[in-house]
Amino acid sequence: MDDLNDLRLVLRSRFPLVIIESHEEAKVRSLIEKAARADELSFFTWSVADGLTRENFRYSSGGDMINWNTVEGYRPTVETISERRHEIADTQALQQALRSIEKTCEAGIYLLCDAHPFLDDPVNLRLLKEVAHSYNECPRTLVLLSPELSLPADLARHTARFTLRLPDVAGIRAMIRSEFDLYATQHEGRKVTGDPAALPLLVQHLAGLCEEDVKRLIRLAIRDDGALTMSDIERILRSKQEMLAENALEIEIDTGSMDQIGGMATLKRWLAQRRAVFIGEAATAGLDAPRGVLLLGVQGAGKSLAAKTIAGAWGVPLLRLDFATLYNKFHGETERNLRAVLHSADAMAPCSLWIDEIEKGLATDSGDADGGVSRRVLGTLLTWMAERKSRVFMVATANDISRLPPELLRKGRFDEIFFVDLPSAAVRAEIFRIHLARRRIDPAAFDLAALAAAAAGFSGAEIEQAIVSALYEALGEKQPLSARHILDEIARTRPLSVVMAEQVAALRAWAAGRTVMADAD
Repeated sequence: MDDLNDLRLVLRSRFPLVIIESHEEAKVRSLIEKAARADELSFFTWSVADGLTRENFRYSSGGDMINWNTVEGYRPTVETISERRHEIADTQALQQALRSIEKTCEAGIYLLCDAHPFLDDPVNLRLLKEVAHSYNECPRTLVLLSPELSLPADLARHTARFTLRLPDVAGIRAMIRSEFDLYATQHEGRKVTGDPAALPLLVQHLAGLCEEDVKRLIRLAIRDDGALTMSDIERILRSKQEMLAENALEIEIDTGSMDQIGGMATLKRWLAQRRAVFIGEAATAGLDAPRGVLLLGVQGAGKSLAAKTIAGAWGVPLLRLDFATLYNKFHGETERNLRAVLHSADAMAPCSLWIDEIEKGLATDSGDADGGVSRRVLGTLLTWMAERKSRVFMVATANDISRLPPELLRKGRFDEIFFVDLPSAAVRAEIFRIHLARRRIDPAAFDLAALAAAAAGFSGAEIEQAIVSALYEALGEKQPLSARHILDEIARTRPLSVVMAEQVAALRAWAAGRTVMADAD
C-alpha cells in the first residue's frame, strides 16, 4: 500500500470530514487530485488567499453542460471535454466558502488549506456540522489540511485522520540516487564523489523526515562541492535539529565513544554483546533487539555520559527527550506531544532515545496536583514501551529511585537496571588519565594512583572539576599544571558523598541486590 491507495481508502470510507496534519501541502494536494481523478470526483480547493476554486471544472466542446452532481455521474470522453480552474467569487472567508459548499450541494472532495485559525468561530463549526450531517443526501468530503488541527468532540465523531507515510530506507536511497543523477545532469555529467562511509550515515540520519525535507537535505549536502563527506553529515544533523526546534525531541551530535568513560566494565560488556543485534547484522536474525536500560546512581558518577556514548558506540543517532517542553496547559495536548515525539523516534529507528533524570518528568508522588497529567503521560510512555516494534533503544537516567512509579521498573520495561556507583581507586585513576589527556596534558607526568587515593569518594564529575580548577590555579601562578595544584584542589573540595552522605548511603543500600552494578568488582 502507498499514500495514494491509503488516501483513496479513507475517502471511500464515507467520513464527511478528513483531517491531514502536514507541512507538505503540495504533496497532499497532488494526492487528492489524483484520487479525485481516479474515482471520478469533483475536486475543489480553498485558501483564505484564493477562496474556493474548482480545480477540475469540465465543459463539453459542444457547449452542453454535464451533470457532475453525483459521485457515480457520467464520465465524458477526453475528446468531448477539457478542464480548467473555476474560481467561485466572494469565498475568501471560510464562512462564505462553507455557505457556498452547503448551498450548491455539489458532490466531491473539498480541500481546505489552513482553516485552523478560523475554527474558533462557532458559525464555522456549525456550518461544518451541517455539511457533515447532510453527507447521505450529498456526499461531500471536506479535507482539512493544516500543520496542526483539532476539532471539538461532536465534530470529531464525523472525522477520519490521514497521515502521510514517512520515506523508508528504500525510498530515501531512491531519492538520493535521483538527486545524484540530477546533479550529474546539471553539471555536464560530473558525478557526486566523497567518502563511501558517509553514504550509509546519510541514509540513516535522513530517516524520520518527510519527503520534502529529505530532498532539501540531500541537496544541502552535495550542492556546494559535488561531494558527500563527513562534514556534510554533521551539517545534515544540525539542520535536522533545527527542524525539530519546536519539538521536545533534540538530536545530540556529540555522542563520543565508550573510551571516554572510566570503569563501567559490566555495562560496556553488556552493550558490546547486544550491539550486533540492535544494528541488525544478518547473523543475528531472529533475536529480539534490546529495548533499553535504566541507569540509576549517584549524581555525577557518569550516567548521562554513558547514555550519550551508547549511541556513539553503536553508531546510531541519539535523540534526547526533554520533558519540560512536552507539557502544555491545554487538556490532552501534553499526551499528544509525547505521542508525536515517540512517533518521530520510531521513524528514526535505529536510534537511541535518552531521557535524562526521568523521575522529574514522571514523578507520581504529587498525586493529582497537576490534574493527572503526569499519570496520563506515564500511561502513554508505558504503552509505547510495551508495544513498540521499532529498534529504538531507550536509555533513562535517574538519581532518586523512590520517586519513580513501580510499573516503570518492572522487568520488561527495561532490559536491565544498572547502578552507577562512585568509582573505585582504579577507576578514579583511569578518569584522571582520560581528563588530562583530553586537555592535551601528558598523564604519564602524574602519579595517577596517588591522585586517585587523594580523591576517595569523588565522582567522575568532581574529578573533572578538580582538574579544571587546578588548571586555573596554575594559570594564575603562570606555571604548568602539576600534581600539587590538583591535590590542593582536592583538599579544598567536599564531595557529594560527604555533603549528602545519608542520601548516598540510602541509595547504595537500595541498589544492593536490586540492580546490576555497572562496574565489575
